[in-house]
Amino acid sequence: MNIQQLEYILAVDHYRHFAKAAEHCRVTQPTLSTMVQKLEDELEVKLFDRSVQPIATTAVGSKVVEQARKALHQLSLIKDVVREEEQRVGGLFRMAILPTIAPYLLPRFLQPLQQQYPDLDLRILEMQTAPTLHALLAGEIDAAIIANKPDGHQLEGNLLYYEEFFGYVSPNEPVYREPLLRTADINDERLWLLDEGHCFRDQLVRFCQREKVKLHQAAYRLGSLETFMRMVESGNGITFIPELAVAQLSPGQRELVRPFAIPRPTREIYFVRRTDFVRYHVADILSAHIRRSVPPEMLSLRPGEKTV
Repeated sequence: MNIQQLEYILAVDHYRHFAKAAEHCRVTQPTLSTMVQKLEDELEVKLFDRSVQPIATTAVGSKVVEQARKALHQLSLIKDVVREEEQRVGGLFRMAILPTIAPYLLPRFLQPLQQQYPDLDLRILEMQTAPTLHALLAGEIDAAIIANKPDGHQLEGNLLYYEEFFGYVSPNEPVYREPLLRTADINDERLWLLDEGHCFRDQLVRFCQREKVKLHQAAYRLGSLETFMRMVESGNGITFIPELAVAQLSPGQRELVRPFAIPRPTREIYFVRRTDFVRYHVADILSAHIRRSVPPEMLSLRPGEKTV
């Protein structure tokens, strides 16, 4: 048994296809198949059911794959320990960011960070909260920026900043004439919200005390904040946007922005990693760049704000 074989079975488990797994591992399919077969012979079990398409991982194979994932993650920490000891800022660092954070935060800090630390190979993935936490626990990413305090004993996080929610209101809506947005005045049937599974949506629905929201999405699924903003600008309904998005708006677009009446809903943005994470020097640098990139007033909870 060797490291390559463990990497190969993880690839087969992920792609459920030997050719795709071989392409990912940058080896020929016969090479990968032979190495997987040798591992199966050594363990005297079948890890994969090749009689079905896509290939299925057997019951015992799933347990072996999970243990291989843990073993490879622990091995990957060896280089990280050396980098941390020498306080080197380099190598691969994989970080997930929520789709409702990334477009507004990344332009603020990414380019200066890359210019200052050219040896740091920062890979960014946009992912929703649930798959992000799964990827963290599986060792598929090194850290994440999410809008929730992490739960459980395997994850830990540092608070980066606070971010208010704002209404984005079409001039055709009655609430457009009001200086403040009150949840009681929002017409559910005129509301654009992200699909379930986005914490951005879940936090707002909870704040607005709406268990079931009748949305435009009866006719429109898988929307994005930017798409919904364009719909509002065309004269159609209401949506919500995060505070950092407001800074990117033109003067005309800012006329559509309405702050909430007190208490103003606010989310907490966290930098999250596993408890066995060792690259704290890199994490501290990333966190510092992010905190410097946002307006200073967002670093603490302001009067009238309520976390959701």
